[in-house]
Amino acid sequence: MATVFEMIINGEIPSTRLYEDESCIVILDINPISKGHALVISRKCYPTFTDVPMETLSHMMEIARKVDQKQREVLKAEGTNIMINNSPASGQEVPHLHIHVIPRFSGDGKTPAFPKGKYEDGEISRYGEMLSL
Repeated sequence: MATVFEMIINGEIPSTRLYEDESCIVILDINPISKGHALVISRKCYPTFTDVPMETLSHMMEIARKVDQKQREVLKAEGTNIMINNSPASGQEVPHLHIHVIPRFSGDGKTPAFPKGKYEDGEISRYGEMLSL
């Protein structure tokens, strides 16, 4: 079954498109964190960040950067959140790679809520050893 993004790409579901090329499209999110919240969506359905070829991912990030610049120029955004939710455990609702570009403004009260944790004594070293590349 096609994802909602495949249906948007195929014109089966309407969207407000900001950009499109052979690798990706950019649309406005219909449930924005803030007005102007855009999604950079791969044309081919790659379920997660780790499935997409590096060439496509690099191109999508370049387009996300252009969206960021446009939001700063036109909306006078003071910052942006650039996010990829990677798999359902991270909040990914649609199994089709997409990058959120969310315009941000001082005092908008929309800071992503990630509670901060802490390492126990010696634990950060163990994690460092396990995750070293």
